[in-house]
Amino acid sequence: MRQATVYIDREALQYNLNRVKQLAPTAQIVSMVKANAYGHGVKDCLAALGETDAFGVACLEEALEIRELGYQQPITLIEGIFSEDEMQVVVENNIECVVHHQQQVDWLRRHKAAYIGKKLKVWVKLNSGMNRLGFKVPEIIEVINSLKAEGFTCVLAMHFANADADHPLNEQQKNQFLQVKEACAPVMGSCCNSAAIYKWPELHFDFVRPGIMLYGASPFADRSVHDLDLKPVMTFSAEIIALNHIQAGEHVGYGSTFTSDQEMDLAIVSIGYGDGYPRAFPKQNYVAIHGQATRVIGRVAMDMIAIDVTGMDAPLGTEVELWGKNRLVDDVAEANGTIGYELLCRLSARPLRK
Repeated sequence: MRQATVYIDREALQYNLNRVKQLAPTAQIVSMVKANAYGHGVKDCLAALGETDAFGVACLEEALEIRELGYQQPITLIEGIFSEDEMQVVVENNIECVVHHQQQVDWLRRHKAAYIGKKLKVWVKLNSGMNRLGFKVPEIIEVINSLKAEGFTCVLAMHFANADADHPLNEQQKNQFLQVKEACAPVMGSCCNSAAIYKWPELHFDFVRPGIMLYGASPFADRSVHDLDLKPVMTFSAEIIALNHIQAGEHVGYGSTFTSDQEMDLAIVSIGYGDGYPRAFPKQNYVAIHGQATRVIGRVAMDMIAIDVTGMDAPLGTEVELWGKNRLVDDVAEANGTIGYELLCRLSARPLRK
């Protein structure tokens, strides 16, 4: 059997959840498990996240999967519902909604009795400068205060556009959030994603929303998971299926983009872009064998890559870590010109999962 494998370390996931608790001890934790738990597999991850206060997902289908698996914690639809007929399903399954435009507020009001009867919170989204979803000031103040007057319990929610960097928009977003929170007092608040949890403890308020940090990847370009005291949750690996010895001047792979300048031992590994391993690398990429880094050689193909094993103990069947505890997914992403989030989320269904 082809051994391209995704391993999920549930103890590492629990460790990272506890890390959030250490950083934000007074806030409730809404663990983001959208996009199949950032590619890790919801079913595999939920048990390790059993002590979270709530879950966050992008759509109703993701929320219902959590309910079908038997978990009863609050669930928040971070994009809200997409049509009014979803509201009845939301109420029946004790799922909370974000509202970010007037039509969603109208749908909510038409189901007011059932929604309030279930004691479900309404998350009202502030557009403070990211310009994706949400009400701007002063419209959101009117929306929140009118919903409160009707008996709804509201959470003022916002998302930072640049929490991972020093950017002038950060101060604008903070100030608008605090302005609205004061104008709507008393109201619960939530504005911290993974990066903001680290950067602004004074903004933790009632709910924090960790995502990538739970899975042991960094929300910062300049701080590794080791700097943040997080543990990688996913190890993506494959096995060596062939060995070649080449001479100086010989080429490797499609397009003959690599030409050896010396004798080399090559290993062929059963992984490729058909598994979700990235193809385009503007910078040199590496894998790890027994914790030792070694180069990827030539182009990534659909099902195979070549790696340099000159001087290494790497017989047929040797496990090669594509990313995990030794070769961090963030480092692979940086060599690929992207972010760890994307690599984790775009894995195909082909690798075996354990």
